[in-house]
Amino acid sequence: MSALRLHVVVPGPIDQQTGGYIYDRRMVDGLRAAGWQVAVHGVAGAFPATDAVSRERLAAALAGLPDGARVVIDGLALGGLPAPVRAERARLRILALVHHPLADETGLDPPRRAQLEALEREALAACAGVLVTSAFTARRLEAYGVVPARVRAVLPGTDPAPLAAGPEPGDPPLLLSVGSVTPRKGQRVLAAALARLAGLPWRCVCAGSLERDPACAAEVAAFVREAGLADRLRFAGECGADELDRLYHRASLFVLPSHYEGYGMAFAEALARGLPVVGTTGGAIPHTVPADAGVLVPPGDEAALADALRRLLVEPGGAERRGRLAAAARRHAGELPDWPESASRFAEAIAALTPDGGV
Repeated sequence: MSALRLHVVVPGPIDQQTGGYIYDRRMVDGLRAAGWQVAVHGVAGAFPATDAVSRERLAAALAGLPDGARVVIDGLALGGLPAPVRAERARLRILALVHHPLADETGLDPPRRAQLEALEREALAACAGVLVTSAFTARRLEAYGVVPARVRAVLPGTDPAPLAAGPEPGDPPLLLSVGSVTPRKGQRVLAAALARLAGLPWRCVCAGSLERDPACAAEVAAFVREAGLADRLRFAGECGADELDRLYHRASLFVLPSHYEGYGMAFAEALARGLPVVGTTGGAIPHTVPADAGVLVPPGDEAALADALRRLLVEPGGAERRGRLAAAARRHAGELPDWPESASRFAEAIAALTPDGGV
């Protein structure tokens, strides 16, 4: 029996350090380890605000594939470009990989949100099926006219990791936040909450790209300077695996006030290290963070976030609360799928949605 074949289309290089790209890359690696022949096609151009380059490159990438080929297109590349998908739908077996709907991004004005929703609805209708990273997103796609039978949810994996040891003796609590600095990830809300706690002992490190939305990163940095927090709230930029592991290991708790997540890989990584989690109720986060392992507040509510952090850091019983959350995180860490398991489920989902064999 010949090896199974798959083509994966992503916007730009696949080695980018965001949750979506990491998921894509780990699925490719897992399929290859299982004997699949996987070709990755990085498409140049602007996404999701598409331009002539992205339209031409996606159309050319699909046109160059053999008849009957299985193709998985990352939703960031697919959602705004239904026309190339429609043009090839009869010849190729195209699957969408939706991390979260493009219209659910934070900060969109109503006309742009409506435009993205209409484009993605059209693109998804042209696909043989849809892969998503959570059951929450699978249900979300019902509003896009995607019937449940055409959807398969494959949760991200999580690498085994040592339990966090916490700060060095004598150091204040270390709050760790991991995510590209963008409006959706909520670093501006975190900074405002921490400004309310300026009189308390803490340090905070935000690890994540400062280049995804430079205007947002500059705005947050300016707020931090004006609030007098620059010596306590550090933006580390995009960190390599070793540096990120070191930060997790020395953290006291994990905090990420995302407005919306389609899954929230960083939350799962914090659970794997036995860290208490402070997040929001945005999107799939309540499904990723068990109720006994985290404290979740409404998205965008800096006062509620500050109160949650204060109760865990300094109020009577705060250390005990952190301990209970950490113990629950450790228990749930054992229930998280690893990456080989997720890749196996990804392969099963592809086979179920395109059952006639691959080219």
